[in-house]
Amino acid sequence: MTARLCAVGTCASIRGCLATAITFRSDLGRGHDMKIQVNARNRTHLFEASPGEKILHGGLARGIALPYECASGTCGTCKAKRVSGDIDDAWPDAPGRKSLKSADEFLMCQCVARTDVVAEVPAFVQMMDTGSCVPCAGAGRIASTEMLTHDVMLIDVETDAPVEFDAGQFVLLGVDEVEGMRGWSMVNFDRHARTLRFVVRRKPGGVLSDWLFGAASRVGTRVSLFGPLGHATFYPSLGRDLLCIAGGSGIAGVMSILSRAEQDEYFSRHAGDVFFGVRTSRDVYFLDEFTRLRRVCGEGLAVTVALSDEDPPSSLVNDYPLIRFDRGFVHEVAKRHMVGRLGNVIAYLAGPPPAVDASIRMLLLSRVTADNIRYDKFS
Repeated sequence: MTARLCAVGTCASIRGCLATAITFRSDLGRGHDMKIQVNARNRTHLFEASPGEKILHGGLARGIALPYECASGTCGTCKAKRVSGDIDDAWPDAPGRKSLKSADEFLMCQCVARTDVVAEVPAFVQMMDTGSCVPCAGAGRIASTEMLTHDVMLIDVETDAPVEFDAGQFVLLGVDEVEGMRGWSMVNFDRHARTLRFVVRRKPGGVLSDWLFGAASRVGTRVSLFGPLGHATFYPSLGRDLLCIAGGSGIAGVMSILSRAEQDEYFSRHAGDVFFGVRTSRDVYFLDEFTRLRRVCGEGLAVTVALSDEDPPSSLVNDYPLIRFDRGFVHEVAKRHMVGRLGNVIAYLAGPPPAVDASIRMLLLSRVTADNIRYDKFS
């Protein structure tokens, strides 16, 4: 789900996050921990994985920056080669397995160690920076749901313990009724949050999507969590103009970034431009929240909604005068409106892979350097 061209930043101390991790991991049960050795291109990392704990999760929870993007089995970025030991694969049909070249290769995000394991990864692996939010396992319950459009739902999850995350990050979420976990970006931003807010779009044929949008209410359902994850993070100390280009439910992480920026009065010092792409006026949401942000942040923040399949209806334009509406794919609309204004931006991109790829190409051709582009893809 998530990738980056560049990401740096700070959060709570690693020691503090690891203390939280100990609390979060209490539901993993007691038993014999497995010793994991990961041989990277630059050094060897050693850690212990709890019974039933995915190898990727075990390393990340102990402050080791193992490679990943989606962390949910779809991308293949976390692949490793087994040198010795036995593992169990929780999802033999994971789409990311198409990246595996031999029988000894496996996805760390899907595999659990049955014995001590030695593995190799084709990447440089460092320890997480001091101040990083260290991912850990947790749990909670679905507290409320609200339909934003005909196929988009807003979900609040109350967590059993406070969660600290950076604006723009995501967590993996799973329920007993559905196999596997899915990555959802947080809409909100709160320090020591006890509520995580998500936007989920119904995907035809998606197992979790079909379960979530089924006839029965899902309020009260227990959920498992792992996170925070993701590198497309925002910190007020960056000190650059902000450009956000999001398609569909990719707007979730952008809303978290805007929340953090609002709290820091970021747009009193730097310009912010948000481009939100949907197909038709039937698919747009968060207009009231965008209007509120425009009123609070003033001229420093501009919000544009791009409709790819229709001209903006006059009723929408009249009802939301503080929001700009335009026709076209979101990256095309952003290009038109940002002419001559890309020299000092840091760009955040999110949404379906075609929209993100098109936005990346547009920015690179407009001479935005790769270290100033951060992105999420939802596959």
